[in-house]
This record gives sequence, C-alpha cells and structure tokens, in this order.
Amino acid sequence: MKKPARWIDGLLRVRLPWLTGYIGIRVTAVVCLLIALAMPPMEFIPFSANGAGLALTLLGLGLVARDGIALLLGFTLFGATCVFIAMNLL
Repeated sequence: MKKPARWIDGLLRVRLPWLTGYIGIRVTAVVCLLIALAMPPMEFIPFSANGAGLALTLLGLGLVARDGIALLLGFTLFGATCVFIAMNLL
C-alpha cells in the first residue's frame, strides 16, 4: 500500500484555502453528515451508496490535506449521486 499512498500524497496539496477555512470545514461537516444519513436508503438503489462512499473519502482527504480541489470533487460527486438517485426514483 506504500505505492498507492505515495501516489495519492503526491496529488494532494494545499489548494483553495477558503474551502478549508473555518466556514468551509463546517459546511463540509454538514455535507458529510447528510451523506451518512442518506446512505442507508441508498442501499435500495444499486451502486448509489458507492458514489456516496467515494464522496466521503474525497471529503475526508480534502479536510486532512487542506485540499480544496478534493473537497470540490467530493461535493460534485455527492451532487451527481443525488441526481442519479432522483432520476431512478422518479
């Protein structure tokens, strides 16, 4: 696991510091809470929980590494997962 971890560490760096500031961390925490609450019902739609899990992973990496790009990717993936769920339910 050293090689994949080293590769991911090479991708992460401090970017978009306004997303990892005081307010950005609180917003990210609320989004993580929403994802966690939405995951049990997501199990009824195949593979939708995988997108939410990946979004949580990106948000966690973004917070730890203070990487705003990773946070943006996590927010985008969560939004895409929500749209996917809405399309399958309607």
